[in-house]
Amino acid sequence: MANAQIPGPPAGHDGADAIVAAGGLHNYQLRLHAEYGPVVRFPLPGADVAVSVADPVLLEATAKIDKRPERLFEFLAPLQESGNLQTLPAIEHGPWRRVMLSVLAGRPSHEAHFARFTALTSALADRWAGRPAGDAVALQKDLSELSLRMICEYALGSGLASEESAGRVVSAFEDVLTEHLARLYQADVPGDAEERRVRADEALAYLRATVDQVLAAHGAAGKTGKAAGEPGAKTADRSDMIAALVEAGESPARIRDSVLMTMLAAHHTTGVAISWTLYLLAKHPDAAERAAAELDRVLDGRAVPDYGDLKELTYLDRVLKEAMRLYPPGPYGAREATEDVVLGEYTVPAGTTIFYPFWAVHMNPDYWPDPDAFDPDRFTPEASAGRPRFAYIPFGLGPRSCEGAALAMVEAELVLAILLKRFQFHLAPEQTVTPIERFVLWAAEDIHMTLTPRDPAHPAQHRT
Repeated sequence: MANAQIPGPPAGHDGADAIVAAGGLHNYQLRLHAEYGPVVRFPLPGADVAVSVADPVLLEATAKIDKRPERLFEFLAPLQESGNLQTLPAIEHGPWRRVMLSVLAGRPSHEAHFARFTALTSALADRWAGRPAGDAVALQKDLSELSLRMICEYALGSGLASEESAGRVVSAFEDVLTEHLARLYQADVPGDAEERRVRADEALAYLRATVDQVLAAHGAAGKTGKAAGEPGAKTADRSDMIAALVEAGESPARIRDSVLMTMLAAHHTTGVAISWTLYLLAKHPDAAERAAAELDRVLDGRAVPDYGDLKELTYLDRVLKEAMRLYPPGPYGAREATEDVVLGEYTVPAGTTIFYPFWAVHMNPDYWPDPDAFDPDRFTPEASAGRPRFAYIPFGLGPRSCEGAALAMVEAELVLAILLKRFQFHLAPEQTVTPIERFVLWAAEDIHMTLTPRDPAHPAQHRT
């Protein structure tokens, strides 16, 4: 019978202090599971007590849970008017998710926006190419802004007017999330509390105004003037997220919330995933050379890929997946048990927060031998065949997994293909790259790289 006591830190243990001492929740999870095993009970700010599960086989028992703990996601509430999209009840969440997946996961929408994504990435590469030799680029800053501009094209049907405006939106999200995460975790954040509050309020107002302005230009509410199903109502183009939400009868507030949440999730996760991938390739020049050689072969003299080329870039796909295993953009997730859940010898009572430590799952040595090593060939079909399906969960799992996973992979592989075709990446000297938790798995001082133009005709120069 599953009734054993779940191991964990002793009673009276202060979870907030332990998280700070470990350098963030992501590091704390690695330490907990190394000490106590694959299932750990621990105090989690915002959830009282949580049960963390780092075994992919045991995660199967949680795969159908369609409820997130509301307190743990309160920091996103300021971005929402129609109810926090991350914690909607299942009866509301299911229909909304189906609409989002019908667009975000569909090939028609990926193909429809691919040329514009390519142009935006090529423009960034041109700016980088124009920098003075030896002048380092800040990967996460530039790539998060690129990702934001791409998702604005996708979600809004219109890009941000300039690089400056994209940077301001990125900063606004940071101001809002930093303030509200600090409140959730009762963290000691530098600066005057009132000044931070005012800055966060102003940032939120700016984000809402920005989305409203583009929604008005998009004309979503006036596309047909008729509700879905009425005579003369227009069927939404499945490459147009806003039109699909309008056709589904979502309110203007829900549409704005959906756009804001999509912008937030996509620009953070995709930008940092690309950055960590380039970081790992810079540290492993043989893998970088192999990826570049594949690009030269598949593109056959072309500077940029077509949509159909992505499926031929199998090694690049493995590189990206391995980078997200080692540095999952979102380092954890959570669910709330709606009934008792049996995890091997343990029973988790209904109402308990079940914590998904993505990084600890990805570093589980039972399924990832030598887990700290960078090895893209872990993701060959042969190597993947015997692995549990939840051994690799960079986008979460179950009915609350990331709706934009397929789009994120398309964007990331496209950007990597263009940049690796044009440049070699070298880590700037005398920098320390430290992963930290800041909504996503960020690098504390960014990742600074110098670039060398590639000459595909001379493969030997790919080596560093």
